[in-house]
Amino acid sequence: MGNCCSAQLSKSAFQNSGDRRCLSAISIYEYDKSGVYHRRSSISSEPRPPISVLDEPKARGDLLRWYHLGEELGRGEFGVTRRCTDAATGEALACKSIAKQRLRSSVDVEDVRREVQIMRGLPEHPNVVRLRDVFEDHEAVHLVMEICEGGELFDQIVARGHYTERAAATVMRTIMEVVQVNPIPF
Repeated sequence: MGNCCSAQLSKSAFQNSGDRRCLSAISIYEYDKSGVYHRRSSISSEPRPPISVLDEPKARGDLLRWYHLGEELGRGEFGVTRRCTDAATGEALACKSIAKQRLRSSVDVEDVRREVQIMRGLPEHPNVVRLRDVFEDHEAVHLVMEICEGGELFDQIVARGHYTERAAATVMRTIMEVVQVNPIPF
């Protein structure tokens, strides 16, 4: 079993590593028993073919035909969330764009598929973010959803510092209502 690298490495990246091999951006080299340096095999410099994350193609076409992207709202391990506006209605929404180049394994791809499936299956509830649309292009999977501008619950708890029992009960009641109406088992 070999290693997979997502970035080009210099020829010296693995020299003197003890395993007597050296990786370059173009080829793998190996030392023979006499210490002579030989090219073992080529690494393709061709770009990977685009992966398909979603099972169904998006019938509506290009994201930018239907939505206008605005400023960045947040950034995560796999992508960025931006404010977006429905081109037809002017409604303010959020677009989470998951970069395909960041999906390094089949588990990552399956996680994105599962996220879309779960969001599509969530019931309408005032405390559940509704998924409006899903797009896939060569670079990313785009999830268009309701925008939430209240911030993260964790950040609110930290900022507040202390919750009374009554305030904590109100937060927990809201969380339990969402869990109760959720058809997907946790």
